[in-house]
Amino acid sequence: MPEKEKLRIDKYLWAIRIFKTRTLASDACKAGRVKLDGKNIKPSHEVRINEIYHISKGIERKVIRVTGLLESRTDAKTAINFYEDNTPVEQTQAFKSMFHAPILKRDRGAGRPTKRDRREIDGLKDDFFE
Repeated sequence: MPEKEKLRIDKYLWAIRIFKTRTLASDACKAGRVKLDGKNIKPSHEVRINEIYHISKGIERKVIRVTGLLESRTDAKTAINFYEDNTPVEQTQAFKSMFHAPILKRDRGAGRPTKRDRREIDGLKDDFFE
């Protein structure tokens, strides 16, 4: 892929597949969810190689270092060559563990839960998410 010398941060984040659309990347910059050295940056900020960006995307937090400038969106295998993910392992594991919550199911045909059953279910949920 050809590399450019000047590239906007919103276009870069879209090209390396951090955000699904360029509009989402631009909105994240405007909302202060993309930071460089602890400071919010505008969508028009020029990306430079070896800069480190902190990106908040919902509950997910990423720390990336720019290793190359990607001009247009490509497949994921190619895109990972243009940045280095420096996200701390603790944050990565914490994010992944959010999706391993217990699934509370009732037997089919058991009917609607009684008031007592409902309190037990709520107690289990409260204990898990504290």
